[in-house]
Amino acid sequence: MKLLGFVLLLSFLCCANAFNITKILDAYPDYSIFNDDLTRTKLADEINSRKTITVLVVNNGAMASLSGLDLASVKRALSLHVVLDFFDAEKLHQVTNGTTLSTTLYQTTGSAAGNAGFINITDLKGGKVGFGLSGRGAKLDSTYVKSVKQDGFNLSVVEVSQPITTSVAEAPTPSPSNMNITAVLIKGGCKIFANLISTTGVLKSYEESIQGGLSVFAPTDAAFTSVTSKMLNKLFSEDKVSVLEFHALPTYSPLGTLKTTNGPIATMASTGAGKYVLTVSSSGDTVMLNTGINKATITSSLLDDQPIALFSVDKVLKPKELFVAAPSPAPTPEAETPKATPPTAAKHGKSSAASSKSSSTSFAPATARVYRGLLAFLVVCVGVFML
Repeated sequence: MKLLGFVLLLSFLCCANAFNITKILDAYPDYSIFNDDLTRTKLADEINSRKTITVLVVNNGAMASLSGLDLASVKRALSLHVVLDFFDAEKLHQVTNGTTLSTTLYQTTGSAAGNAGFINITDLKGGKVGFGLSGRGAKLDSTYVKSVKQDGFNLSVVEVSQPITTSVAEAPTPSPSNMNITAVLIKGGCKIFANLISTTGVLKSYEESIQGGLSVFAPTDAAFTSVTSKMLNKLFSEDKVSVLEFHALPTYSPLGTLKTTNGPIATMASTGAGKYVLTVSSSGDTVMLNTGINKATITSSLLDDQPIALFSVDKVLKPKELFVAAPSPAPTPEAETPKATPPTAAKHGKSSAASSKSSSTSFAPATARVYRGLLAFLVVCVGVFML
């Protein structure tokens, strides 16, 4: 019975933080445009992967102000509406010192300049709460309307009067020719990888894929050990290209999407079913990539600006099509006991007698100790019984 209770408690704790923002907002038709945009931009995946979050929803009428933006710009705008903290109606009206700066998803994308990904939440006079940008002199151009939904202290959905937008969020997405992938990689500590994709021509393949979506897993400079570098240098040029293409997906897969992905995914190197695939798994906030030869962990998100996502990983990904797994270490052989020279008959008899005597001698004290132990145990038992 105790075991059953423990299992039920464990199941509850595992599911306590699980929610689906899309299903929650499906029950509110007034937010259908906002909900659809969360799905189209894959922000829904990021929201669902978080443990504590507040979503500032906007009704269909107010969403009209974003209708002329491209998808990447819509994502930047809505990222400002996902606060990485819990705010219900009570907390909003009791903000410490009347105002606070809160981090949004936009700040985690790598494309927010300075503190552009923070929003200002201020308790105004007359019971109103204002929302705006964090910059000095920025207007509180959105206000609290009502609390929509709460899920414990993990998720809070609050309606605000209109979108919180910035010139950064509304900026057009850079074209492939203007997207400087290598600059982002070098800044993120992946200079060796950046040089490799440039000298092999793989960078051009990456840039040509941006329009349809691109996700890159760039090994950090520390991942290129001397052994790994030698292995790469021994590859033919076309195989080296395959390895570098193996580090990219022909789709836009931000971190939130990867956290909800469990199983094999095709890479840019995939030429057929089951070829050059990565197996994605996650544990909490950690995302792991399994090549079948080695495993790597995503260490940071360098850039998330739809339709491109750049990540750093702690190992060079080795496809099983080109590398072989390291052999398991052979067991250490046991040292052979040297064989004794057969004794002569006389010596054998003497040895046997000595052995017999030794056994008898060693056995006697051991037996005595056992008997004394049993006797002491019986005395204690009798004493307890008499009490």
